Amino acid sequence: MASPEISVDELATRLESGDPGILLVDVREVDEYHSGHVAGARLVVLGTVPDNVDAFRGEGPAYVICRSGARSMRACEFLAGHGVQAVNVAGGTMAWQQSGRPVVVGSSVAGDTPS
Repeated sequence: MASPEISVDELATRLESGDPGILLVDVREVDEYHSGHVAGARLVVLGTVPDNVDAFRGEGPAYVICRSGARSMRACEFLAGHGVQAVNVAGGTMAWQQSGRPVVVGSSVAGDTPS
C-alpha cells in the first residue's frame, strides 16, 4: 500500500499557515541534514525510525522528508504499519530547493541531535 504524499508547494503552504501542530521530520543522515534542511524539520535518521516511532506522533500527520522522497516513503510505510499517520514529501529536499525555497544549514533547533 502506497503512503499518502504531499508536494513541496502544499507543504510550504501548510508551514506558512503558522499551525504549531505541523510536524516535519527529516530522515536523512546527520551530515545531509546539517548541509541543508527545511526550517523546523526534526532529524530522525532513517535507520533509527523503528526505535523512535513516538517522535512521529503528534496532533496530525507527520510529514516525512528526505533527499528525494525514497527514504521518506520507506519511513512512511513503516510508520503506517505501526499506527502512525505519515505523509511523504514528494521529491524531498531536492524538490524543495529546486522550487526556490530556502534551507537552513546546521542545526535549527536547540538541542537538535541525531536520534
